[in-house]
Order: sequence, then structure tokens, then C-alpha cells
Amino acid sequence: MGKLKLLSSLFFLFSFTTVFAQREDVGNYEYDKEYLFGINKNTNGGLIGGFVFKAGTRIDDSQFSFWGIELSNVKNPKEARYRTPLGNSFIFGKSNYLYAIRPHYGREIVLFKKAPNQGVQVSALAAVGPTVGIIAPYYIEYYVNRVETVTVQFDPEIHQRGNILGTGSLLEGIGQSEVAFGATLKAALMFEFGVFRSSASGLELGYMLEGYNKEIPLIPTTENNQIFQSAYFTFFYGFRK
Repeated sequence: MGKLKLLSSLFFLFSFTTVFAQREDVGNYEYDKEYLFGINKNTNGGLIGGFVFKAGTRIDDSQFSFWGIELSNVKNPKEARYRTPLGNSFIFGKSNYLYAIRPHYGREIVLFKKAPNQGVQVSALAAVGPTVGIIAPYYIEYYVNRVETVTVQFDPEIHQRGNILGTGSLLEGIGQSEVAFGATLKAALMFEFGVFRSSASGLELGYMLEGYNKEIPLIPTTENNQIFQSAYFTFFYGFRK
């Protein structure tokens, strides 16, 4: 039985190695186009800060131009989540969401190229672009009396913490949203770990600064900002050709 397991393991290892070696793009990192998808985590967001798409084009051996778009939920640093007796949760004091849509254009410079079949490629990048901010009302389910509850936008002048039963449904009230316009600037380092030319995976670590044409009232009772800054990291995966 032990010999059978050993032979099976050796066969699997041989098969995997053979398939790996037969790939034409192993150890080949020359490419002209790349398309990457990413999940973002940042200091102004939640567990998942947002989603990113990026498309790049080679300029020369060490430079790329790229354009991209990012969708993100921006939070006030003072947001605190509370639980209700029903097991629901809500953010006390929050009156609005801020959803940021960030198209951008930038340049990437390769600082260190990857050695064949090993190592990490390191690049520096910078990007700038307009920002569209969707200011959507934050709805709560509020206890009015023993037989009546209402779902309304939080108002610090009216609503008491003890009477909040939870939040409204996702995207509820999106039709009453306002729009703010602004701009975004970011700089980052990109670490790429892929082994094949046709696929890419990596991590982007950076700093982002964005400003809007007006103050965003996320929590009316505390300081609200017109300019936001954050550190972030983004996990990327995509393909190249």
C-alpha cells in the first residue's frame, strides 16, 4: 500500500512538472498588453475597500502607460458599528454613504525585473484622474412605538440610538443621491509574482489623495471632510499578451 502511494505521488509530480515545462510562456516576461482585476483594502474603507480594473500598454522596455477605473466605498474614520438586541448592526451618527468612482490614467516604471522563474518584479507607478462621488442617504430602521417602525435617513436631531433596530436594505434611497465632483492622485509600488507571461498576480501598495468640490456630510455631528487621504493595498490578478 505504501509503495502504491509513493508511485502515485511520483506520477503526479512528474505529470505536473511535464505540463509546467511544456508551457511556452514559462519564464518569459515579455508582453505588450496587460489587463488586471483587483480587490482593494484601504484606511478609509471597510473589510473590502473597493474593486479595480487596470489596462496597461508597453511604451518601452521599462515603461508602461495604463488607464483604470476604481469603485470604492469611502468612510469617515470615526464611524463605529453597534449591535441591536435583535442581532442587527448599524453605524450610529452616519447620515450618508460616499461611493467613489475613479477613472484614472498613469505611468508605470519597472525598477527591478524578475529573474527567470523566480523573484519579484518591482515597479513604481503614479496616476491621476477625475472622481465622481455618489452621496447616498444612509437609512435606518427606527422604532416609533410598539406597533410601528419606519425606514428613514438617519437624522441626529431626531433619532436616538436605543430606538434603532438596524439599517435599511442595500442601495435603499439611491434614487435620492447627490453627486460631488473631484480629482484623485495616487502613487504606489507594484510587486508582481507571476511565473508566466500570459498571467499576472501581484500586490500594489500605495498612497491616495482625493478632493471634492464640497464637504461630504458622512456624519453630521463630527468633522466632515472635503479632502480624503488613505494608504491602501490591492491584490491583482489578470492576463497579458
